[in-house]
Amino acid sequence: MAPGQPRRWPHVTPACTLGSMSITRRDFGRSVLAGLAATSVAGCGSSGGDSGSGGSGGNGGSGGLGGSGGVNGCTLYAQQASGPFYLDLDSIRQDITEGKAGQATRVALLVQDEACTPLRDLAVDLWHCDAVGVYSGFPNQLGGLDTTGETFLRGTQITDADGIVEFETIYPGWYPGRTTHMHFKVHSSSTMEATSQLYFPEDTSAAVYGTEPYAARGQKDTSNDADGLLDASPVPLVTMSGDAAAGYTAMLVVTVL
Repeated sequence: MAPGQPRRWPHVTPACTLGSMSITRRDFGRSVLAGLAATSVAGCGSSGGDSGSGGSGGNGGSGGLGGSGGVNGCTLYAQQASGPFYLDLDSIRQDITEGKAGQATRVALLVQDEACTPLRDLAVDLWHCDAVGVYSGFPNQLGGLDTTGETFLRGTQITDADGIVEFETIYPGWYPGRTTHMHFKVHSSSTMEATSQLYFPEDTSAAVYGTEPYAARGQKDTSNDADGLLDASPVPLVTMSGDAAAGYTAMLVVTVL
């Protein structure tokens, strides 16, 4: 592969089942993403904005990812650290739960370039902690747990013809000092990886953390406003749809180099 060329994969239709996620929710999520992308096209070149609860604002900056919802348009903004719990598994799968208990959540990302053109056949990794704040694959987790060799709540998907990837997972728990988040990485070239994190509206997190198996730990100790990483590198919150009964969908449009 020539240096600087996108790390593209042969286009495949992921072999997966929708499980408890209905076709109606899936189509709704994709339609909302399309709307966010259309809004961002109208806002290309704009900058600034606030990241309110459930909204799509955020401040621009340097890096490999862009915001959603027409506030950042298709401009780039600062990347965020992958953290200490990234594993390069190349495990292509849509359902990453591996039986972990928690609130059913679909994550849908639309990946596009600076011209607001959807990018197909790019690998996107997603990983996050479980309902009690534990990551797979590492020792010395909360409570002294060792999850070495486990792969729950991790996976890779390939963007389709519309630039979209979708994951079936659970709503992430929390651990001390951080607000609710997921990690993702877009392999946008052979030498470049655009890495950032997904952040969630406070009202959704509060509602989820009042239910089992989250309730045993109570509400998180760090709000979005108090999260040091989010404060240092502001990014949009995901757009949420659904509810506890039907399941949630978290959506974001991201722009990569």
